Amino acid sequence: MSASPADLIITGCTVLVHDEVHDEEERIAFREDAAIVVRDGVIEAVTTAAAAAELAAVERIEARGQVAMPGLVNCHTHAPMVALRGLAEDLPTEEWFNDVVWPVESNLTAKDVELGARLACAEMIRGGVTCFADHYFHMDVVADVVAECGMRAHLGEAYFSSQGPQGRERSVEFALGRRGAAGGRITTALAPHAPYTVTEADLTATAELARAHGLPVHLHAAENRDQTDTSLARHGVTPVEVLDRTGLLDTDLLIAHGTGIIERDLSLLERTGGRTAVATAPRGYLKFAWPDATPVRALRAIGVPVGLATDGAASNNSLDVWESMALTSLIQKSTEGDPRWLTSRQALHHATLQSARAVGLGGDIGTLAAGRRADLILVDLTGPHTQPVHDLAATLVHSARSADVSTTIVDGRVLMRDRELLTLDVPAVVRELDQRLPALVDRSHGRRIQEYDT
Repeated sequence: MSASPADLIITGCTVLVHDEVHDEEERIAFREDAAIVVRDGVIEAVTTAAAAAELAAVERIEARGQVAMPGLVNCHTHAPMVALRGLAEDLPTEEWFNDVVWPVESNLTAKDVELGARLACAEMIRGGVTCFADHYFHMDVVADVVAECGMRAHLGEAYFSSQGPQGRERSVEFALGRRGAAGGRITTALAPHAPYTVTEADLTATAELARAHGLPVHLHAAENRDQTDTSLARHGVTPVEVLDRTGLLDTDLLIAHGTGIIERDLSLLERTGGRTAVATAPRGYLKFAWPDATPVRALRAIGVPVGLATDGAASNNSLDVWESMALTSLIQKSTEGDPRWLTSRQALHHATLQSARAVGLGGDIGTLAAGRRADLILVDLTGPHTQPVHDLAATLVHSARSADVSTTIVDGRVLMRDRELLTLDVPAVVRELDQRLPALVDRSHGRRIQEYDT
């Protein structure tokens, strides 16, 4: 280690670490009375508290009674949709889209998106999310918010074929223009909405553009079984087979939801030409009463990482990835009829390293080790609901809550310390957003940006 003072030393904590030598077994472990040394936004060392006591540092955080773990990654969301939280409740998917959400989204302005993104980033920072994959509109504004507040993000400008070629062109322009922005904290993707709103010709063109520019693709596909059944009835192929024949499975592809993935899709997903991952957001599936869950076990068996997500707060009501972690574990146990799957340790692996891999950042974040970016959180386990601790992994997944996150750090910068947000002014955002809500939620015009018909 360098003789000059470290930028930050976190000491006295228990550190969650990954066994990357036996990675396929999804092993994690905990190092007690440990310390993390950070320099230039990078983890320089994970060492003992005793060894770190001898080191000089610009800033120290004493973290006894807390667990240091990689920051959570929200692998699929629509952050600005927090402005629509609770607006469309207790509705089937088709009515949710056609009667409420898509009419309201036709009113969206860049300012609405900015305020929604600010509120969403504040919520995620407070919940221990250090990176999110966003798929929405006016993404230049979202990128500006990310740059300002200090988070890491994987951003894509969404488009429908109904927008004409201009929609796809804007998606490409954004992805190329903002790739590597915010000191490298922003990565970008092309973002066609879904196979049921984007034509096969446009999906093929997207795949070609992705390969030409070295860009990944982020889209919804096989979101639920109804979509798969409708695609089979109308076109004779599943949504995943559409991705295959349009060339998208030969790109680095992030598929949102995938609860409609069926057995015949697995062989295609196993032999893709790019890096394919799936993001699961279980709370929304329960709210919509979808009959199936993302087939996590089958996907993991063929080597497809499954990252955790929330979707937008209009359907999920929160951006709480901690809740997604617990629900994924519980729903998978129920779906598989096996209490030994998904274990707490496996759930933590999905929430950290697998989620980082899902958004293409597995070499940079997702584990606390020398050389990785210093994206980490501290979780306070001194509360009565987390004591006593017999199994630390189970305590983190099934007893701890997002509100137990005390400190959130991205690239070595402290964004929240002792529950105090340091980079966002939530009351000011809420005041301004409240003034804009009447115009935003007006549906009297009869317009909608798209029609849901699956």
